[in-house]
Amino acid sequence: MTWNILFGGGDRFEQILGLVSRTAPDLLVLQEALGWEDRVRLGRIASALGLPDDPRHALLGEARPRRSGKRYHVAVVSRRPILSVRLHNDPAVIGHCLAEVELGGLTLFAAHFDSHHENLRFVEARYLRSRIDPQKFATGRFILAGDLNSLSRRDPYPSDLDVLLKAAGTDKYGHPPRFEVIEELESAGWIDLLHVRGAPAQWITAKRNRGGVHIDYRTDYVFGSPAMAADLSSISVVPAGDASDHDAVVATFAEPV
Repeated sequence: MTWNILFGGGDRFEQILGLVSRTAPDLLVLQEALGWEDRVRLGRIASALGLPDDPRHALLGEARPRRSGKRYHVAVVSRRPILSVRLHNDPAVIGHCLAEVELGGLTLFAAHFDSHHENLRFVEARYLRSRIDPQKFATGRFILAGDLNSLSRRDPYPSDLDVLLKAAGTDKYGHPPRFEVIEELESAGWIDLLHVRGAPAQWITAKRNRGGVHIDYRTDYVFGSPAMAADLSSISVVPAGDASDHDAVVATFAEPV
């Protein structure tokens, strides 16, 4: 399960715990874990899943600070023990944090791509590509999960999307809208699991209304290597209600992660 919880959860945290408990994922990736350096909220998330708050099961991927000083951390909670971690948060190539996590037979990349510009996100996608041996990827078990702040051509955006973006004053996706980041990931072999079995019934993870202009987006993804796509049992968008401004994405596999 991947989910952007919005600014660390704030006073919505009990609702966040409730959704996590109900969904009960074996592997959880959270974005925007602001203010979690003391691990209190991370520990409560782990406890909600019946797991200890220790480095083998609960990871805070510390993000580099933005100009505001805020750090949009990525959190990973795993039922399977975490064997090793490499955090990528060099501001020259990473917008927030990319956590590379080895789970024993499975490599997870927990991501929160830059929120400002497609060019910056494209650098991150290329950097991710450089981290993976193509031969190992072709047969191995790899997952990329997170808020990629990017759009996919596979999703049914309206033909006048650029008009809507301009009316809303939204520039982060470009004018006209750009799709290079997701295309770069797919060209590297990543498979967009939401579209493995054709057009999904629900694809929207972020509904936005700016200046009276309503636009639906998907910026939250679970990608898999070919082996993970072959093992996919189901994938769905889980409504978060008032707990966040993003909905969660949950993927289930024939072989547990």
